[in-house]
Amino acid sequence: MRRLQHPFTDPDDPDSPRSAPAGNVPAELNRFVGRGYELAALAGLLAESRLLTVVGVAGVGKTRCAGRVAALTEKRYCDGVWLAELSPVREPGLLEHAVAEALGLTDHTGRPPRTVLVEHLRDRRALLVLDGFEHLVEACADLVRELLRRAPGLRVLAAGRRPLLVDGEVTFTLAPMCDEDAVELFTERARSVRPDRGPTAGDRAATLELVHRLDGIPLALELAAGRLRALSVDQVLLRLDDRFRLLTGGSRGAPPRHRALRTAIGWSHELCTPEQRLLWARLSVFAGQFDLEAAEYICGGAGLPADAVLDVLEELLAQSVVEREDGATGTRYRLLESVREYGAEWLSAAGDTRRMRRRHRDWFLGLATWCELDWFSPRQAEVAARIDAELPNLRRAMECSMESPDEVHLAHHLAGSLWFYWAGCGRLSEGRYWLEHVLEEPTPYDASRLKVLWVLGYVAVLQGDAVGAISALQECREEAERSGDATAMAYAVHRTGCLAIVTDDPTRAEELLREALGRYREIGELNSNVVMAQVELAMAVAFQGDPDAAADICEEVRELCEDHGERWALAYALYVLAYAALRRGLPERALRMLAECLSIGRTFDDLPATALSLALVTAVEGDAGEAAVLQGAAERIWPSVGLPLFGSVHFGRPRVECEEQVRRELGGAAYEAGLRAGRRLDRAAAVERALGGVLSIRPGQGAGLGAVHRKAEEEVNAERW
Repeated sequence: MRRLQHPFTDPDDPDSPRSAPAGNVPAELNRFVGRGYELAALAGLLAESRLLTVVGVAGVGKTRCAGRVAALTEKRYCDGVWLAELSPVREPGLLEHAVAEALGLTDHTGRPPRTVLVEHLRDRRALLVLDGFEHLVEACADLVRELLRRAPGLRVLAAGRRPLLVDGEVTFTLAPMCDEDAVELFTERARSVRPDRGPTAGDRAATLELVHRLDGIPLALELAAGRLRALSVDQVLLRLDDRFRLLTGGSRGAPPRHRALRTAIGWSHELCTPEQRLLWARLSVFAGQFDLEAAEYICGGAGLPADAVLDVLEELLAQSVVEREDGATGTRYRLLESVREYGAEWLSAAGDTRRMRRRHRDWFLGLATWCELDWFSPRQAEVAARIDAELPNLRRAMECSMESPDEVHLAHHLAGSLWFYWAGCGRLSEGRYWLEHVLEEPTPYDASRLKVLWVLGYVAVLQGDAVGAISALQECREEAERSGDATAMAYAVHRTGCLAIVTDDPTRAEELLREALGRYREIGELNSNVVMAQVELAMAVAFQGDPDAAADICEEVRELCEDHGERWALAYALYVLAYAALRRGLPERALRMLAECLSIGRTFDDLPATALSLALVTAVEGDAGEAAVLQGAAERIWPSVGLPLFGSVHFGRPRVECEEQVRRELGGAAYEAGLRAGRRLDRAAAVERALGGVLSIRPGQGAGLGAVHRKAEEEVNAERW
């Protein structure tokens, strides 16, 4: 047996010292069984090779083994172990977005996602686990090749049905479990199903025969164990005869292990009732997770009434065909990918795939429409979490609409309706991808296409792409004027004003934003976009040297937000109020505003709001050393916000003034040391540190630039008196 050259810590050992390293690898929900030799071999190979790919038949345990090795070796990687689950990703163009999402990256610039990934990983010692990549093998191989070349501290552990065929790759073929491990796995899972009556010593012979007939495939064994709710081990063995005669494993040329897995899944399918089989097939249209309401609407119908879906779903849960997952958005469900693919084959054989995909599309089109309306309400955080959870399904719905020229307008509607998610929840890069993608198909300039154009312009503004923004917004304005679409015209004028702000033309911005607000009033429009137009008008006024007028506008916005429960736009209003308070020499007031602004930005993962607030906090921070650290943290975030915003004279003024003052107080060497310390903080840590400092400051302590402006404010007040 190969000896492990680099010992690892057993995560199941309660006496083992453990820290909390970075990463996103989920904890195991049940006990990992067996595979001692394989784990030692994989850990040893991973220590020697920068790219290790675990291959094998579906259901053999590649995902579980890769996750286990990642957990066992996580202390080797000071920058964490990160899992990217790629099976829900269908478009090669979304691969890099999915990996960036897994790494927790949010980038609002126009940089390609691959550039963001390379820059993030270049100086890090991390392990990236890629699971379920086989349908994206070419794109995945190309990405892995570049990441390994550009990030010398990175190692990649991939799990799939085929190698990536990248230079330097070491391939490990994961075989079925040995008899001893397979029996232990079956017994363990059987006891979890029937704690009061698991397999006994008398069942040893039958269990061993079952293991042999299922070829030691872990998925098959777990499905078999699930049947012990109703059957004995001997009864399971008896039913295997019918199963093998019914499902021969497809073509005779297919590898035996493929036939074994198909037999295992097919056997579970055989034991289902017609209603359970029908629901299984229909559930295959979902990508990733789904909830009960979606399942009832999409899967209910002929042969399975909607009010019967819950009962049938519970039966599939009991048979381990469907998995339950509880999270921030409540109880949700999912099919394992192999199980989903099996159901999809049955759905296709029934000739019902297209109809079901359209039902799926229609449900999620309605969901996006409802969420857009509900965004302007106290339920904003719930809406953001819901769209986060449903993103794989929303992607699939857009893909479905793009398959027919007659339905492209539905893709337009869907992509445009998600403006609040692209712009407000840290998804600018993916939003840009979809908005441009749905515009590729030539269609008439109806309301849905015009909406995509102004949303694309808005996203481009926030990414710092002035050329892209002008192109989209100008096209929208011209077509809106030609067709008489007053709504599209109002939004195009509004976002053109937004562009003028970030490109340091506040006078032009004020003119355009007042025009846009007038147009909104004429058509009776009131939502988060309209509120943001007021906030942006206040910014333009403040940047022209009238903080009092800006504060008056934002106080009105604040009242409006409180009336409607709006929080996202409120964060920007609070930023302007803090900016105005700072200019008026009221640092304590500015700090109160910024604390709430930072909290809201963290809720929605809104990078511009966080970056702007963090930069302003440094200008109010009374401790020069702490201000330098926070400046370094803000400096790390700023490049991801977009070049015009980063380089804006007005948005950057507090940061520049703070730097000058803190350099004078600390000296160059101490200031640079503080910057370096701050650059080591990630965004979450920087926000926590800033909030901790803000909340700990007592009245009268806030200094920073506020002290510089306080005397001027007092003089102004004296003149008014």
